[in-house]
Amino acid sequence: MAYNNLIINSEANITTITINRPKKLNALNQDTIKELHDAFKVADADKSTKVIIVTGSGEKAFIAGADISEFADYSVEEGTHLAANGQQILFDFVENLSTPVIAAINGFALGGGLELAMACHFRVASNTAKMGLPEVSLGVIPGYGGTQRLTQLVGKGRALEMIMTAGMIDANKALSFGLVNHVVPQEALLELCETLAGKIKKNSSVAIRAAITAVNANFKTGVNGYQTEITAFGNCFGTKDFEEGTTAFLEKRKAEFPGE
Repeated sequence: MAYNNLIINSEANITTITINRPKKLNALNQDTIKELHDAFKVADADKSTKVIIVTGSGEKAFIAGADISEFADYSVEEGTHLAANGQQILFDFVENLSTPVIAAINGFALGGGLELAMACHFRVASNTAKMGLPEVSLGVIPGYGGTQRLTQLVGKGRALEMIMTAGMIDANKALSFGLVNHVVPQEALLELCETLAGKIKKNSSVAIRAAITAVNANFKTGVNGYQTEITAFGNCFGTKDFEEGTTAFLEKRKAEFPGE
């Protein structure tokens, strides 16, 4: 599939999706959101892809926010649809993807950029990265899940401070907040993400999919995460991956998971 705003590379069971709008600092417009949805959907359906890495082109920006020119004159109804549609086709979609997604934050991750990074299963940042939700400086609030996911990751007080001040934090502060898992020099960013992906892809993709579902259940209203875990745990016993994993352990060899 051809993309106007993305570069896709698949190698060694890892698909890397790079947002490529350097003149706009990789800002999210509606075309890019749609392309990202399609790219994640294709990668998730590809059985050879065990891990997805998403990053931005260049060294300045992961995604420096949304393309404000697209919605500056929207009505209340149009703004509501913008947020609802974006959350459905990209941000919620990524969070609930069965293939693990790592955000490689290579620069500015602002507004919708930070919201996409937070929708990923975890985040790695370069030491030059800056993160923030500056929406209130434009008279609006984060609309792609930012108020919810930031609070889940860093706590209510820190989330409200970041949102209300519209300020940016650097990578080390993001690390201390628990917003990112690792901080490395820019030149080591993709290398570390690929190393982490290499560790992930050795394990059962079926079990990883179940773990994502169980962890996400903790944040869903009206869903009993413990019961979700129990059910998912039990279902694992009926998979070929479980049979292979336990057999390999007893035979003292490395498992070769079929992903079934």
